[in-house]
Order: sequence, then C-alpha cells, then structure tokens
Amino acid sequence: MEFHEIDIFIEKNGEVRMEVRGVKGEACLTATKALEDALGGQITAREMTSEASERAEEQSPDRQSQRRA
Repeated sequence: MEFHEIDIFIEKNGEVRMEVRGVKGEACLTATKALEDALGGQITAREMTSEASERAEEQSPDRQSQRRA
C-alpha cells in the first residue's frame, strides 16, 4: 500500500501552507482540491515538488493486493 500524506501548517499571520508527500504526478492537485476549497480557494502561491514531475503508475489488476476479512 502506498503512503500518502498531507501536512497542513497555519502560520501566525493566518496563511495556510500544505505539503503533500507520496503522491506522484499532478494527482496532488486533486488530493488537495477539497481542502483548498474549504479554506476559501484563494491560492497565492504553489510550489510543485519533484514528485509532481514523476509519472503516476497505474496498478494492473494482477499487481493489486486483495485482502478479505
């Protein structure tokens, strides 16, 4: 299972900063969309990490692990 993490920092001046890890490609934009909208949707700056330039790999059905309780 891949690990995805979003850290949210609220600065003393009220600005909010998010850091996304474990998400390849521009899927990080999708992952943070609801949070950005909930915070008013006003983005003043966006810095993409090196993970954003990596290609997201799609898992084929034979590579996905399936667990049943």
